Amino acid sequence: MQRGFDVAEYEGRLARAQTAMARAGLSAILLTLEADIRYFTGFLTRFWESPTRPWFLIVPAQGKPVAVIPAIGAALMAQTWIDDIRTWPAPEPADDGVSLLADTLNEIAGKGRIGTPMGLESHLRMPLASWASLQARLHGPVGPEHGLVAGLRAVKSAAEIDKIAQACAIAGRAFARVPQIAAAGVPLSKVFRDFQGLCLSEGADWVPYLAGASDAGGYADVISPARDAPLALGDVLMLDTGLVWDGYFSDFDRNFSVGPPSRAVEAAHARLIDATDAAAAIARPGTTAAELYHALDAVVTGGQGGSDAGRLGHGVGMQLTEGLSLIPQDHTPLEPGMVITLEPGVALGAGRTMVHEEVIAITEGAPRYLSPRAGSGIVRL
Repeated sequence: MQRGFDVAEYEGRLARAQTAMARAGLSAILLTLEADIRYFTGFLTRFWESPTRPWFLIVPAQGKPVAVIPAIGAALMAQTWIDDIRTWPAPEPADDGVSLLADTLNEIAGKGRIGTPMGLESHLRMPLASWASLQARLHGPVGPEHGLVAGLRAVKSAAEIDKIAQACAIAGRAFARVPQIAAAGVPLSKVFRDFQGLCLSEGADWVPYLAGASDAGGYADVISPARDAPLALGDVLMLDTGLVWDGYFSDFDRNFSVGPPSRAVEAAHARLIDATDAAAAIARPGTTAAELYHALDAVVTGGQGGSDAGRLGHGVGMQLTEGLSLIPQDHTPLEPGMVITLEPGVALGAGRTMVHEEVIAITEGAPRYLSPRAGSGIVRL
């Protein structure tokens, strides 16, 4: 499968953004987050793990985006379709790109409105002192772009969906090999390390997220790091991975029974699959995130709600979680091109739970499963 995208992909994203900007009366959008900058540029690097340097991209009302970035990133940015790349020798504590960014924004936007993401899942990836200094230097006002970029990113192109499908296929192959690395007596920490190795050997670029648990008859939480305690007969092992292929995430989990499962575990697993099927059956354009939540909750709690996780699924793409949440308060309608997870959970008593997660793409008809669809029977180790 091709890595990266054709230039036409980025031209389409920019055209849609500028159409929305015209409606919103924005002269420019200022972006500071990795996924937002990569969406418009294709700039893919692990260097974002270093928080020292700020990075900026300006999407103008007309013309191509302008990168205002540390000089260390100039060579890589020049490999993208961006040709206006302005740099400074970061880090420079006295003026870490602020004057260069202000001059560029004033040149592009003049006294017009500048928008920047300020909603859920956004944050300002620059020092607050620099932000205050920037605002003081601008000729025009800065305010929210009212979710414009998040809305664009929520609806994926066919090429983006193919990359998520590739990531999910890699994770599916790794999950299929779990019986090779997990059994009674193997420490959970070793299972974690070996599972990451399986993901990499199956083709993942990296595995930035892996959580899970193992305990008798279920587990207490779904975000813990691995313990050194060995797996034991009667345990339920859960692994939840977000691996990356060409900048796009998989995000789904699988449950395994260490030895024969109890009737309660078998029934809980089957109910999780039933809940997923119920939500997938109505996952059509126009259905809301809240309606998917209620379809899942009707199966796992009888409609009582109250999941400690707070939501029963979410969007996924360039980030492990992005966009809508499957909660009663989210009335975002589904659109073809959205990629979401369905993530029901079942309480087993005594502080134990089980969860299950699948990744689907919304189409004009029935959703497309991007994760290899699990059966109702729990896999035995």
